[in-house]
Amino acid sequence: MHIPRSLLGSSTLKAATVLAIGALALTGCTNASQNATPGGGSTESGSAQASFDPSTIKKDDSLAGQVPEAIKSKGTLTVGSDTSYAPAEFLGADGQTPVGYDIDIAKAIGATLGLKVQVQTAEFTGILPALGPKYDLGISSFTINPERLKAVNFVSYFNAGTAWAVQKGNPKKFSLDDVCGKNIGVQTGTVQEDPDLSDRTKKCTDAGKPAINIVTLKNQTDVTTRLVNGSIDAMAADSPIIGYALSQTNGQLEKLGDVYDAAPQGIAVAKSDTALADVIQKTVTKLIADGSYKKILEGWGNADGAITKSEVNPATS
Repeated sequence: MHIPRSLLGSSTLKAATVLAIGALALTGCTNASQNATPGGGSTESGSAQASFDPSTIKKDDSLAGQVPEAIKSKGTLTVGSDTSYAPAEFLGADGQTPVGYDIDIAKAIGATLGLKVQVQTAEFTGILPALGPKYDLGISSFTINPERLKAVNFVSYFNAGTAWAVQKGNPKKFSLDDVCGKNIGVQTGTVQEDPDLSDRTKKCTDAGKPAINIVTLKNQTDVTTRLVNGSIDAMAADSPIIGYALSQTNGQLEKLGDVYDAAPQGIAVAKSDTALADVIQKTVTKLIADGSYKKILEGWGNADGAITKSEVNPATS
């Protein structure tokens, strides 16, 4: 499924690697809401956006001096992000401006390094293969896992797990102990789709029970809409995304069970660009130390996902 970029030696292998990275990008976390959410709520939080001003971040000349020359010369960090995953990354009220805590973190990194930040909306599965040629960084709620670590560098910056939601009052009496044959919504390409639900449905069929009807949709917004209107029994997503969906659907949904499988999320950098990965890690560490990082997460109601130590390519299970 995957060819490490470090083993490349020909254009054929490079092409194969791009395909492999694209495939394993499907195994991570992403995609939720845009301008209007199910239930009539707005995905844009004005107070959260107003709580962080990148101009308050001072340039660190020492760190700026460590930025690779190719990026330093253009003066801009180009970031690929699937802007449909509120509150991490999504489009604001104008339908064009990227907002969210990941976007604010990107801006804070840029300000620290004395660089402008250009966030480009991208398909989630297309970000990792385009690191280097198109994007300097991928900041899009990527769960760090062993397969991805073979393909790209990751700088850890957040922790998230899996959470579930059902309609308010759980009218269908859905239980995580009885998922066989149920209609469960997930966003395409998330760890909730594979391996979580794929493993669960295999257990169902191995036991002679009906498979889960996994309703996989490109945008998390559409999954949430299906749950609100009752056409699916439950949905699973990253914990901050479930929390945000609950807050934006006017009390029509509720959380089911506890968060599990918490794992670090990472800022993605091309595998060959270890120098950039190192300076990004040092920058995140500085933002953690000076309180800017925590302020950003608090503004978006996601301080629970804060980490105390950023690492390049942390060990994962």
